[in-house]
Amino acid sequence: MRKTVRPAAPFYPDLAGLDAALSASGLARSPRAAAAAELRRTSAAPRVAANGVHWLPVPGWNLPWLWAGFSTRKGGLSRAFCAEDAEGELNLGLTAGDERQAVLANRSLLAEAVTGSAETPIATVKQFHSNLLLRASAADAGQQRPRKAGVPSDRSSSLGCKAGVPSDRSSSLGCKADGLMTGEAGVLLAVLVADCIPVLVADRKRRVVAAFHAGWRGTVKRIVETGIGRMRLEFSSRPADLIAAIGPGIGPCCYAVGEEVISEFESQFSYAGELFRQVYDADPVQQKYPMLFLTQRAPGHSLIGPQIHLDLVEANRRQLLAAGVKARAIQLVGGCTSCQPELFFSHRGSRGHAGRMMAVIGIRDG
Repeated sequence: MRKTVRPAAPFYPDLAGLDAALSASGLARSPRAAAAAELRRTSAAPRVAANGVHWLPVPGWNLPWLWAGFSTRKGGLSRAFCAEDAEGELNLGLTAGDERQAVLANRSLLAEAVTGSAETPIATVKQFHSNLLLRASAADAGQQRPRKAGVPSDRSSSLGCKAGVPSDRSSSLGCKADGLMTGEAGVLLAVLVADCIPVLVADRKRRVVAAFHAGWRGTVKRIVETGIGRMRLEFSSRPADLIAAIGPGIGPCCYAVGEEVISEFESQFSYAGELFRQVYDADPVQQKYPMLFLTQRAPGHSLIGPQIHLDLVEANRRQLLAAGVKARAIQLVGGCTSCQPELFFSHRGSRGHAGRMMAVIGIRDG
């Protein structure tokens, strides 16, 4: 029998009105239950670059050799996902609905905003919700013709991929992976997201950087823990020297999941129950008149019963901790992509009609 989900105790403001109404009827709200509003996380105001790009730097990351940040949807040239009379947007994914040249121009704008130069190459991979990693080099991201070499048995090296960069200076390394790492300067590593969790990691001592794409499948496969393990193996990184940033992604307020996801997490993590929460819809009528919505149906059979929501941000924070990164070295940047459609693209929030954002990290030249 599958064990019962035991979410963490609430640490958000009380639903005083609902609690008072239930108390008057001799009832009490379950401490395992929450409303979406209780779990909502919002983003700080983004930085606006001189070229108009709105992006989120990582607070406290003032290392002179480090580039890092998270894009938003604001400040670009794409028009595929906005109203006709709206300003252009910063879609960074080569999606079917957008024009390729607009996306490539947007990538140059982001590179300029983060590094100061639109010529800084951006290295990406074909993401597919795995725990596979790629070691990228400046040569991979800057060469003008394809190169091919042997494939290592662990499948985590860039040497197994063809890599060629078109004149737009934005490169897909040509292989499937969900993590990138490098110790070489002059290139931005990037992962694309539109609800999944982007995680950036930097080694302060050895000047090594990495970027990870963590959807629920990649999280279950321990993409972040695996990635830090590869940094230790390939670059001799020490967890005590690492700093990490978790960027905007879908929050526990909006990320309802089914039994498959719950079972997958419970099979992998002893703390899985702490990642889930029962969440009731934030219906304003239901919140104002809760007694009208009480039923005699068994738990789980009511049409207005709770859904189970997953906290992917916390899941990846726990992986950073498990890998040895200090809690004080982990920054949470940004809010829920589904809750802030004016600032972020959200695949779930837009029912699949969404652009893509980027999390980027790199080592400065010189």
